[in-house]
Amino acid sequence: MGDGELVAEARRLAYRLDAASFVERRRRAEADRRVTLRPAPDVMSQLSALLPVKAGVAVYAVLTREADRLRAAGDPRSRGQLMADVLLDRVVSPGADDTTTKSGPAGALINLTVSDDVLLGDSDEAGHVDGYGPVPADLARELAFGDGLDDQSRRWFRRLYTDPATGSLVAMDSTARLMPRALAGVLRLRDRTCRTPWCDAPIRHSDHVRPVLDGGETSERNGQGLCEACNHAKQAPGWRAGPAPGIRHTVETVTPTGHTHRSAAPPIGHAMFREDSPGRWVLVA
Repeated sequence: MGDGELVAEARRLAYRLDAASFVERRRRAEADRRVTLRPAPDVMSQLSALLPVKAGVAVYAVLTREADRLRAAGDPRSRGQLMADVLLDRVVSPGADDTTTKSGPAGALINLTVSDDVLLGDSDEAGHVDGYGPVPADLARELAFGDGLDDQSRRWFRRLYTDPATGSLVAMDSTARLMPRALAGVLRLRDRTCRTPWCDAPIRHSDHVRPVLDGGETSERNGQGLCEACNHAKQAPGWRAGPAPGIRHTVETVTPTGHTHRSAAPPIGHAMFREDSPGRWVLVA
């Protein structure tokens, strides 16, 4: 037997010996269906979907059938390329002509943070795509301006003013109890991933560093992006956090054990600093 045959036979035996447990595990597994995205080599991304078997087989069958149809009609793209392009078109631009769409995801919001020097062609510094990570300058310009005359995707530009020496973002303020959508977007673009030290999970919550009940304001300075788990942990007894002085936006967190940790937002632009000693910052790049 090959590996696949061996696994299949083990599953058949497990079902034969305890069918009820097998069905219950399947029910729980179907409740855990999800879609994930992670970076792949060479500025690619790996989009994965964990689906019930009937849904996964159906999606794959549709993509395969459509790719075979287009290949038979003379489309020069490979079968794998066609399946990927058809998936993109069906999800991002439903109802569009699948045989012609080859451009980027029209109708989808992609947040790209990049300096104006890169957009103007004066610098080849990497940009940052929210939810993915760093991308090369040529791809950043392609995302910002399109990749050809046939690209009719609409684009919006939001100017983020930063300190040219430190890369710190300009402050925003609001009297709202909850982070307004625009401010939450700025926090996500500024922090990129969860601000808890050693956690690089995707941002899910826009958190008040100092809670509102303790007098914390709804502002860029008192805001940070956290993953769901870290935000819930921060609310537990014994945790304290607040804005701290730093070359960029800095949060100081004290854990129930009394340990103090500082987290600084990543730079937007060229500036890179490290804290050589408490309160003393050194430019390293």
